[in-house]
Amino acid sequence: MTDTLLPPTTDALVRLLERHAQAGQIMGIVTRGPRSVSTAPWPKWVPETVLAAIRAAGAPRAWSHQLEAAEAIHAHHHTVLATETASGKSLAAWVPLLSDIVHSRGNSTHLAHLAYRPTALYLSPTKALAADQAAALHHLIRPLTTRIGVAVADGDTDAAERAWARDMADIVLTNPDFAHFGILPRHHQWARLFRGLDMIIVDEFHSYRGMFGAHVAHIVRRLLRTAQFYGASPTVVFLSATTGAPRLSTKQFLGSAFGPIVEITKDGSPRGKQVIMLWRARPSAQSDALDDSDALDDTDDGDPLLQQDEDGPRRAANTEAGELTGLLVGAGARTLTFVRSRPGTESVAAAARSWLHDHAPTLETRVAAYRGGYLPEERRELEQQLKKGELRALASTNALELGIDISGLDAVVVTGWPGTHASFSQQIGRAGRSGRASLAVFVGRENPLDQYLLENPAMVTNAPTEVNVFDPNNPHALIPELCAAAAEVPLTDKDAEVFGLPDTHMFDDLAEQGLLRKRPTGWYWNTALGFSAHDTVDLRGTDATVTIVEQPSGILLGTVDAARADSSVFPGAIYVHQGVAFRVDQLHDGVALVHRYEGEEIRTYAREETSVEIRETAQSVDIASGTWAWGDITVYSRVIGYDVRRFDDGMYLGMVPLDMPLRQLDTSAVWWTMKQTALRSAGVEPPDLPGALHAAEHASIGMLPLFALCDRWDLGGLSTALHPQTGEPTVFVHDALAGGSGCAHRGFVSGLQWVNSTLHAIESCPCRSGCPRCIQSPKCGNNNEPLSKAGAIRVLRLLRDAMGTMEDRPPGQPRPRGLSH
Repeated sequence: MTDTLLPPTTDALVRLLERHAQAGQIMGIVTRGPRSVSTAPWPKWVPETVLAAIRAAGAPRAWSHQLEAAEAIHAHHHTVLATETASGKSLAAWVPLLSDIVHSRGNSTHLAHLAYRPTALYLSPTKALAADQAAALHHLIRPLTTRIGVAVADGDTDAAERAWARDMADIVLTNPDFAHFGILPRHHQWARLFRGLDMIIVDEFHSYRGMFGAHVAHIVRRLLRTAQFYGASPTVVFLSATTGAPRLSTKQFLGSAFGPIVEITKDGSPRGKQVIMLWRARPSAQSDALDDSDALDDTDDGDPLLQQDEDGPRRAANTEAGELTGLLVGAGARTLTFVRSRPGTESVAAAARSWLHDHAPTLETRVAAYRGGYLPEERRELEQQLKKGELRALASTNALELGIDISGLDAVVVTGWPGTHASFSQQIGRAGRSGRASLAVFVGRENPLDQYLLENPAMVTNAPTEVNVFDPNNPHALIPELCAAAAEVPLTDKDAEVFGLPDTHMFDDLAEQGLLRKRPTGWYWNTALGFSAHDTVDLRGTDATVTIVEQPSGILLGTVDAARADSSVFPGAIYVHQGVAFRVDQLHDGVALVHRYEGEEIRTYAREETSVEIRETAQSVDIASGTWAWGDITVYSRVIGYDVRRFDDGMYLGMVPLDMPLRQLDTSAVWWTMKQTALRSAGVEPPDLPGALHAAEHASIGMLPLFALCDRWDLGGLSTALHPQTGEPTVFVHDALAGGSGCAHRGFVSGLQWVNSTLHAIESCPCRSGCPRCIQSPKCGNNNEPLSKAGAIRVLRLLRDAMGTMEDRPPGQPRPRGLSH
């Protein structure tokens, strides 16, 4: 389709939205002025042929951060480059690498005769980004007279392509999954790559968090020790969005065994004017649709502590974002809309198409949804259609957040806070690349953190310190990683430091358990077990996936993580795919069978019962009102049924009981206990206590992502008026991953700051009795019952005052944890 629409200016789009908004919808407009460029000549050590290639690619001079990074990398210092999106970070790594390769070749054209061939391994969190980088790298090296082999090796490449990458490529682009399953177990076949390994590039470093980040940290350490086995000592280059303390994060990632890390954060690239509009959904009409990720209306209990919300309930953020997407597309803007959930992408795309049907029908078919769970070929086709302009807008999960080159976008709509300032910057940076002006619209959802940001617009750009959270010492990651390492190259005494251990006792423990065999030359994987050590590693924290199949056609609709299956594709659940509703008939043996649903338009929400057992208290601080603690817990949960609500107005239609299996999660949590006497003195009486604690738990979960690189879906919680182990009212906020992700510990360390921001979010909300903007949660397994906003304020004021007597940041770091877990 030929695109005849002229792109509008950013100022014109702002005026359009200002005319469209109702009173009180635009909560603020933050304008980030253009940033002037800071350049310098490329270093003299760059060969002329490489300089010519760089000039041909449009970079005759280096931006200041590129120069600083290139110099550090050329000097063989491990380096972290943390600057904004579209700031040319990868070029800063390619220049010293290509220079080394060209210098090593001299005048030789016979690659097989070279004694030393520098090689590099590029790690991307996604296959799509690796393929995109490979295409850009091929374009960069095309003018070079030196022959440089570039290859992608991942689960999608065929045997011939992998063989060429293994035997001939100088630069191999892959992902952590293939590095773990395809390269390291067969490192003897990749000996040529390891012997010359000059550089390991870890792209999009800020995306490695939680259990996935812990595993990838060990994979990089295993790559380094394997390279050392072959006599190489590669430089590690981390490319990251702007985050808090990048040197500390990369040091934790790499460990202490491989030397210091140079940090570069001052961005010298040009940036066009960026206008960020903070947008509140308009008051809802009865016909406004509520979607899967927005909770429902609040009720008025007349509490005198609270204010009446004169505007009443507001419509779903996804509905609002869909209309804004349609409005922008109708004005000629190429738009990318980020949505927090997979079902949400379908809702937003449908709302945009509906608006276009009424106002610009020729563009109705040029909006689509994009999310995980689609088949790979579907996603690639959508990417190409957006690049070519055949599609004018995509409603996407964060799958398109990373650096895939989609040029020419005019606007980005961010539906709900994406969890971190790093992710937010990445998302809004998808528009206005190459120094062009751009528009971003942040549509706040009805949750505490989003509403806090709408009320405090400066917080959107004046980022607090967010630190990448992952725990390489998590035993659920460490133990299988040690087994994999031993299967590659036997463990020795010096490997204790490589894997962050004080000594080799854990190696001996694994040998006693029969996983390793101790020999005079080290600890070896026990091959007599009959299975691969590498298969014990659950790299992305998902043991398996559940396949969603339509019957009777047998068409594969998508997949869902097995850990989420009980609460998303339970029998009777409504599953939405590309705007079409399907009902789940059966969930069994990793397959969810569904049929097309033709009845009244409804949505289903899982209802769960949960209990928590404290296994170990790692750190604890006595405060006036009780205890502030962090440690290891076990969460027991079961889906006991699901609620049914009408889609068009959210009316509750009933609850359907289910008999689902009991699930167990061993993880980490921060918790606080409260003395009954202190609660009564604060005005929290026993009848109000469960709702007060429950509301404080919800709001605390909602605000923790302000202090850690996570979002509320990485967390869980439980509150109880009497916990059997503590003997007191207790609130738990826990990591949602087995073994813990580090988020809960960030909450423990953030302490008073976290409590203060949570209290402010509730107190500043204009509702009377609590709403999704403050204390209701879209993931509550108890249908947001009971909840007491007034009680939560009293509980959190009590906690705040009690914590004023302790340090703002309790001392201590997560301790190494052993096999007892």
